[in-house]
Amino acid sequence: MKTSNVLVLFLVLLYINASTEWPTHTVCKEDNLEIYYKSCDPQQDFSLSIDRCSDITSNTFNIRAAMNLRHSIKELYVKLEMIVNGKTVLTHSETLCKPGHTKLIFCGMKTGEPLYYEGPVTLGIKEIPQGDYTISAKLTNEDHVIVACADFTVKNYLEYY
Repeated sequence: MKTSNVLVLFLVLLYINASTEWPTHTVCKEDNLEIYYKSCDPQQDFSLSIDRCSDITSNTFNIRAAMNLRHSIKELYVKLEMIVNGKTVLTHSETLCKPGHTKLIFCGMKTGEPLYYEGPVTLGIKEIPQGDYTISAKLTNEDHVIVACADFTVKNYLEYY
């Protein structure tokens, strides 16, 4: 019996090492709106969830996010790209943390600290663009090192009135 347990553990570890990418996670899925994400950081995955897809278009909605920091955050920058049919159609860059300029509660966290946030987020959008597309999000620190990276797949068929 012990030999079979060791064999199973060995196969699991072998599979994990052979895997070349992170799994796709579901953020939310409703009748006409689905949002998925996959970490594009080859060394780290993270968790993210919301209660309902439809909450995203409200002024403020609650999220849960967690990861262990591999890099300190003295400064933090985000770059977002909207990709449709393989072509970038929209980009947005913003400073989230900088000495004297912090927008997030985890600015200043150190390598190895667990980042956990549960609470409100405001995106400032009233409608999610319709169609199927990808939102690529990359967070980098002051050393231009990736803190977190994800590709979000959005499938939106909601009717806005």
